[in-house]
Amino acid sequence: MGKKVTVVGAGFYGSTTAQRLAEYNIFDTVVLTDIVEGKPEGLALDLNQSRSIEGFETKVVGQTTGPNGEGYEAISGSDIVVITAGLPRKPGMSRMDLIEVNAKIVRSVAENVAKHAPEAVIIVVSNPLDEMTALAQIASQFPKNRVLGQAGMLDTARFTHFVAEELKVPVASVKTLTLGSHGDTMVPVPSHCTVDGKPLSELLPADKIEELVVRTRNGGAEVVALLKTGSAYYAPSAAAARMAKAVAEDSGAVMPVCAWVDGEYGIEGVYLGVEAEIGAAGVRKVVETKLTDAEVADLKAASEAVRAKQADVASL
Repeated sequence: MGKKVTVVGAGFYGSTTAQRLAEYNIFDTVVLTDIVEGKPEGLALDLNQSRSIEGFETKVVGQTTGPNGEGYEAISGSDIVVITAGLPRKPGMSRMDLIEVNAKIVRSVAENVAKHAPEAVIIVVSNPLDEMTALAQIASQFPKNRVLGQAGMLDTARFTHFVAEELKVPVASVKTLTLGSHGDTMVPVPSHCTVDGKPLSELLPADKIEELVVRTRNGGAEVVALLKTGSAYYAPSAAAARMAKAVAEDSGAVMPVCAWVDGEYGIEGVYLGVEAEIGAAGVRKVVETKLTDAEVADLKAASEAVRAKQADVASL
């Protein structure tokens, strides 16, 4: 114990992430912040009242923050900060449609994190994910290993769910992997997809696998279209919380995340979805998974698409 984690943004995503982190019972304190006055304090009070029922001692602290950084002193000394702040998608919107408005929000949050929690590892979940992760690093000026984004864990979880449903098998028997970007240039890695150790390609025809890949790529949009207001948060918060847990426990767990890639797979200088070893310093190292030539080509194409957008984001 002795660890402190902050979740910035008390919408459905942020509040569910705070709940998961508190229920792990591995942190002394979970801080939840928001710009809506009273909302984080109210949610914190509610969460704290669940402690005796769920059996955790972690204290949840709510803090309203102001436009000029008021209230951010509550996050001081945080080991990890999860940034969920920003607008969610509406039906028909792409993640990129959010870029300008969310860039202003994420830049301001990252600057306040740098000021009050200069030793923290930042986990970004705001959309468009790859671009906002790059922006958070630029704005905080933190070492690149200490800023990472949550995307691959979620895409992989969605892919795993769809495969399990299609084959009517337990999700625990399915292993999948997605790399690349969170969105249109997501790169599923069929060569690393197995069911009970058998290659997925032996169990499903190529066109069916492609159908599940497309559904995974559009996984967020499918949820948004059904909800009408707001976007997914149960699966995304589970992914973000597990990443934060790996940092807190310095576990060395290998997870697909949005990390700084500089030389791996022959790709230079870009935030991209790859497998990485996660510990107290954030990304310990990018793990180069053995890929087919076609998968490497797709990953390089994704890196170029993301690189162009990340260059634009520096000026937002």
